[in-house]
Amino acid sequence: MSALNFVEKIMEYVTLTTAFPIVTLFFLLMFFSHYIKSLRPRPGTTEWILMEVSKKKLTFLSERYKLEKSDIAPLLIITVLFTALALFRLGDTTAPQSFFQFTNERREVLIELDEPEEIGALMFYPGLRTGQYTLEFSEDGVNWLEQNARETFAMNQSHANLFKWRLATLNNDNPPVKYIRLTASRTPIELGELALVTPKAENIPLSRISTSAHELFDEQIIIPSRPTHMNSMYFDEIYHGRTALEYLRGVEPYETTHPPLGKTIIAGSIFLLGMTPFGWRLCGAVFGVLILIIMYIFIKNMFGRTAVAVCGTLLLGFDFMRFVQTRIATIDTYGVFFILLAYFFMYRHITTPPDARFRRSLPPLALSGICFGLGCASKWIVIYAGVGLAVIYFIRLIHLRKHYKGAEARGFGAYLTKTLLFSVLFFIVVPVVIYCLSYIPFVLAKGLTISAETLATPAFYHEYFRIVWENQILMYTYHGGLEATHPFSSAWWQWIINAKPVLYVNSYFGETRASFAAFGNPAVWWGGFAAMIFMVYRVIKYRDGKALFILIGYLSQLVPWIPVSRIVFIYHYFPSTLFIVLALAHMFNTILERRKGSYKIAVYGYAAGAGVLFALFYPALSGMFVQRWYFSTLLQWIPEHWPFK
Repeated sequence: MSALNFVEKIMEYVTLTTAFPIVTLFFLLMFFSHYIKSLRPRPGTTEWILMEVSKKKLTFLSERYKLEKSDIAPLLIITVLFTALALFRLGDTTAPQSFFQFTNERREVLIELDEPEEIGALMFYPGLRTGQYTLEFSEDGVNWLEQNARETFAMNQSHANLFKWRLATLNNDNPPVKYIRLTASRTPIELGELALVTPKAENIPLSRISTSAHELFDEQIIIPSRPTHMNSMYFDEIYHGRTALEYLRGVEPYETTHPPLGKTIIAGSIFLLGMTPFGWRLCGAVFGVLILIIMYIFIKNMFGRTAVAVCGTLLLGFDFMRFVQTRIATIDTYGVFFILLAYFFMYRHITTPPDARFRRSLPPLALSGICFGLGCASKWIVIYAGVGLAVIYFIRLIHLRKHYKGAEARGFGAYLTKTLLFSVLFFIVVPVVIYCLSYIPFVLAKGLTISAETLATPAFYHEYFRIVWENQILMYTYHGGLEATHPFSSAWWQWIINAKPVLYVNSYFGETRASFAAFGNPAVWWGGFAAMIFMVYRVIKYRDGKALFILIGYLSQLVPWIPVSRIVFIYHYFPSTLFIVLALAHMFNTILERRKGSYKIAVYGYAAGAGVLFALFYPALSGMFVQRWYFSTLLQWIPEHWPFK
């Protein structure tokens, strides 16, 4: 078969769906070929001799580069760009804020229309607590017909339905009614706004409705045309966003399987902006931008090149996981944020010159430990990061010991003693204190009172720590014994190849579709894993301390998941994306350091390519309504796994 015939045969199987991944893989191969070439001795030099005779010692110690004036403009542009992307269509800024409280004394609500009207559906907005509502209809206020007899869908207020606009659809042959009676199956329970919808999908105006439960009809102007992710909670927001409100209200929290700090942070924006989709998502979006700012400074500190810092930060900015996961009111973002900070400050600690005074290395060590504690108080995944930080920390001490020789050995003993003592303080004592203090909203919601009088009694501390300890047992038992199944669960190796996204939203409207999922930018994840393999190579071949730092961080976040038997999801790979971006930045730096001219195109083109893929997949990341063919034709890269059919 001739080469032309072979190409023609291949082209028979190439479609738009397959063309994009093929092109992506091609450009990744081109980039890595440029990287491999950049590792070779420069033409016309004797580098090959130096590579053979000089063996560099493995050490973390390297120059720590500072931000320069030239970094101000790109960092500002990146911040503005990704802040705008994060906040655009983040969620509605309005939602029902007043709720009718069903109690034992007010278990039912009577609604009267000015004249009989046929009701086709009821749209309602559940608040806190769960139950069901019995619907009864009457034409005269005497004879009532229950909802079950009319074959309606129940007005169900389950845990999964809170703070979501819901639609209870009635059957199509309803006679006109003048009275509607709504009875709660249990109390206390609260219900927000209620809309009476005719079979023509028109809301009955407030002027035609009379009831004593005015909270059900006092915000009619904000009732949406249909439920969407823009006006309702989705996925695990029903746990974490709800619990944040419960902290504010002093209600015993429903979600108790994670530490409180992440939910307390979410409560902060709810306190400022109200219990609205924009309010419960804002903090995550802001932290998502802060992650980029820290990453820029981190990369600049490591490599010293503005171009590397810009391109590396853009990779993280254009990564699908960071974008989607920071725009949902869950706690993963805060864990990742504090992981990045902890490693950033640890890097500043280990790059402190060994001859510097002890107090110079102390602030970054302290800040790393504090961030570790804040992360643990947000989500337990940060404990994995602690393992990586500890490995880096002790390797640095071993290298430092080799720096001290002869009479200086005594000086190392004193340094080691002080360092270990302060490390115990910053990485054990302080995190434990932070962790326990993070439970203040939790114990208050559990009914414990904090005042000057109670703080003076030993019984208060006994009860406080009893509540905290019992929650640790509950969390450990829950996560250790979870045997649930889920259609979007995945194995750790599927994360590496980006094979199994978690579909958060999937809505249809006519011939259009709005969907988005948590998964990675192929340019970042596929290329990032290959970059991690090169980090292994650099550690072995070049004894590269920066590569070892990155590799330890990556493995500490991935390896602990390998033996886990409970269901896990691709968003558990989110912390690992920090290190694959650092690995790619390491490669960018090597290329720009060793090769000039056209090699720059490989670096800039890589960042631009990630941006192109972000633009291509933006509808699958933001919930935009687009034609259905867009998903199935352009985005279904991995059949049966990427949920864009």
